[in-house]
Amino acid sequence: MKRKNFYIVSDGRLIRRENTLYFENENGKKPIPINSIHAIYALGSLSVTSKALSLLAKEGVCVHFFNRYGFYVGSFYPRETLVSGDLIVKQVEHYLDKDKRLYLAKSFVEGAIKNMERALSGKVGFEDVLAELEKADGIREVMGCEALARQRYYSAFGSTLKGFEFEFRSRRPPKNEVNAMISFGNSLLYSVVLSELYHTQLNPAISYLHEPSERRFSLALDIAEIFKPFIVDRTILYLVNKGMIKREDFERDLEGVLLNENGKRKFLKAFNEKLESTIKHRRLKRNVSYQRLIRLECYKLVKHLLGVEEFRPLVIWW
Repeated sequence: MKRKNFYIVSDGRLIRRENTLYFENENGKKPIPINSIHAIYALGSLSVTSKALSLLAKEGVCVHFFNRYGFYVGSFYPRETLVSGDLIVKQVEHYLDKDKRLYLAKSFVEGAIKNMERALSGKVGFEDVLAELEKADGIREVMGCEALARQRYYSAFGSTLKGFEFEFRSRRPPKNEVNAMISFGNSLLYSVVLSELYHTQLNPAISYLHEPSERRFSLALDIAEIFKPFIVDRTILYLVNKGMIKREDFERDLEGVLLNENGKRKFLKAFNEKLESTIKHRRLKRNVSYQRLIRLECYKLVKHLLGVEEFRPLVIWW
C-alpha cells in the first residue's frame, strides 16, 4: 500500500471513534486513513485525545508539531518496535571513537556540499571547501567547512530567484520571505527524516555531525543535511520561479516574516509533490520516490555501522 503524508494546517483535534482516527474542527469531522499514511504534520493548534494516541502508537504513526512560525517544536514518537541492541551498541561505538565519528560527520557534509553544487547546476564550485573538509581533524572543523559552503551556496542561491531578494541566511526569526521558506522547509524535512528513522533500527538520538541532545533527535539533523539542497531548496526555486508563491502569501510581524496559512498550503503541496516524485535508482534499477531515498540512506548507515558496507552519501545525478 502506498503511504502518504497527512498535513493539518487549521486548528482542531485528533479523536478516535472505534478504530477510526478523525480530525475534528469547527467545520466537522474528517476521517484520516491511518493505515495508509507515513506521518501526520500538525501546522495548526492541535490537541490529541488519549484514545487517538493509543491508535497512533498501535499503527506506528508519528505526529510532528510546528508552531505558528513553522518551526518544529516536537513529535509524538511511538514506542520503537524495531529496537536492536546490537545496532545501538554499534551506534554508540561509532560516536565514541573519534575516527569513526569523524568519517560519518565528513560523509554527511560531503554529501550536502556536492548536492549544493548540483542544485545550482555547477554555477558555484566547492573544490577548496571539499579539500579542507578532507583535511579536517575534528567535528568543529567539519562544521566550519559546512558553514563556509552553506554561506557560499546561499550567496549564489539568491541570484537564481525571480522577484524575491535573498542575500544571507537568517533563522530565528526569518528576516524575509526566502528565509521563511527555508526555515519552514528545513523543519518539514527534519520531521520527514525522523519518520523514516522510526521505521529502521537506528536510534535517532545518537548522531555524529550534530551533538546528541536530550531535546532533539539529532541523527535526523545529520541525515537531513544531505537532502536539503534538492528537496527543500529546489521546492523553493520551483515555487518562486514559476510565480506560484507571492508576497501576499507571507505575513510580517515585529519578529520577522512567516508564511501565512495560504502560503503554507502552497508550500506543503509542492513539498509533498517533491517527496512523491520518483527517479530511476541506479543501483536498484527501479523508480523510487524522494521520500524512499531518505529511508534508503538510513539503511546504508545501518550497513556501515554493522560493518557490512562503507557509507557513502547520496549525491544526486539528475
